Amino acid sequence: MWPTAELHVHLEGTLEAELLVSLARRNGLALPSSDPAELRSRYVFSDLQSFLDIYYANLSVLRTAEDFYDLAYSYLQRAKAGGVQHVEAFFDPQTHLENGVPLAAVFEGFSAAFEQGRKTLGISAELILCFLRHLGPEAAQDTLSLALPYRDQFIGVGLDSSEIGFPPSLFTDVYARAAAEGLHRVAHAGEEGGPDYVWQALDLLQVERIDHGNRALEDPALVTALWDKQIPLTVCPLSNLSLKTASPDLAEHPLRRMLEENLLVSVNSDDPAYFGGYVDDNFAALEHALGLSTTDLARLARNSFRSAFLPEAEKDRLCALVDACATQQAAPAERDATR
Repeated sequence: MWPTAELHVHLEGTLEAELLVSLARRNGLALPSSDPAELRSRYVFSDLQSFLDIYYANLSVLRTAEDFYDLAYSYLQRAKAGGVQHVEAFFDPQTHLENGVPLAAVFEGFSAAFEQGRKTLGISAELILCFLRHLGPEAAQDTLSLALPYRDQFIGVGLDSSEIGFPPSLFTDVYARAAAEGLHRVAHAGEEGGPDYVWQALDLLQVERIDHGNRALEDPALVTALWDKQIPLTVCPLSNLSLKTASPDLAEHPLRRMLEENLLVSVNSDDPAYFGGYVDDNFAALEHALGLSTTDLARLARNSFRSAFLPEAEKDRLCALVDACATQQAAPAERDATR
């Protein structure tokens, strides 16, 4: 199990079926079933939109600060058990506002869970506020205005939801405003949209990280730009498999080529309650499917810390944990080789 950072996880996407049922019962809401196994049986997706339809429907159970606390703290416990040391997690305030939930409750619950995670689990966590691209740029501006009074509780902005038809260029102004507020900027691009979406995110939104970015490999000039500028890519292999946004065979996942191109790529879980795996599950699946070596896995873990919005000294401390883990994993192999 590798120490790592999780830089591409949607807190709402960590809503396990058991907690979904519990929150629905707590808030007096009906679900298609109260059987977690039956609910999970519906998590078979043909594309991104088929996932989003179920995802947004399930989020109606989140109503109070306590609900958001339970969601985030449950995730932090599972993430820590899988080796995660630091999290920069996405959340979708527009969904909750549309459900009649005040932002104060969202921030209160998430922030309390993050503080408890630091104290009890020794895991650090920060929030990145995402704009739902299908709601358009004006709604994004309104959301940022509503969120700025809570500026001390989130470190950046992101762009998620339906990609096709909603290019990054639509959100140039709100990203410029976020930059003026001193917020970090990331964006989903190159998952379903082509390399042009990645270029727009870099050139127009001035993002510091690309979330997904698989289709960037279709453009050699873009690959060179990502390498030159050391732009991080937060890749989510099991998500790609579930949503059919990469090869249906994990053995052909583009992460192998990203490593060969020396890109700053990390492994993340995206929406683990729906895609069958947290970060450690993604590492294990990749190790098996791609035949990744200890050196490859250590590099991915280090990349996650190097890609995080952390002070350099903290990055160095966390990378040292990876080095220690790599040494431990290499020792048995060295012993076997001498037998």
